[in-house]
Amino acid sequence: MNRRLVLTLGAMATLAACTPASDLRVGADGQPLPQVYKIKPGQENEISFRLLDSVNSLRRAQGAPQLVFNAPLNAAAATHSRDMSVQNRPWHFGSDGSSPLLRVQRAGYGGRLLGELISETFETELVTLAAWMRQPDTRAIILDPAARDLGFAWYQEPSGKIWWTLLTGG
Repeated sequence: MNRRLVLTLGAMATLAACTPASDLRVGADGQPLPQVYKIKPGQENEISFRLLDSVNSLRRAQGAPQLVFNAPLNAAAATHSRDMSVQNRPWHFGSDGSSPLLRVQRAGYGGRLLGELISETFETELVTLAAWMRQPDTRAIILDPAARDLGFAWYQEPSGKIWWTLLTGG
């Protein structure tokens, strides 16, 4: 009997040690409270490729060709994300009045710009992608079968606010 009790307590202690400690706070409705998503140095590639893989999975399900990162589109997206932060508003025009088309041309993109998606949020890239997929106009940009190239970047302010920019081209 003692042996069985010791084994049971030992198994429970082992399982308890495997459970990660959580700082998860729950609201009055029982749902987790939103948390600021802090991007740590060194996560840039992980975030970018997680988004690319997710976009390509969505496109594959619709029979659309896969996208590949394009350096000039990435550069144009990065410039615009930082500029939106400076302006403190999510919109498609730069502080110098530039349009998405002009920004990708300045960055040296030789293809045709098909779309630009932007977001101001404290949430992850995948939550942002899900929000874009819920809207017919932004979903159409992500799933456009003419698209071949992807530009994606962000700028995170010290407060945690993230300015996301996604560009597609073909």
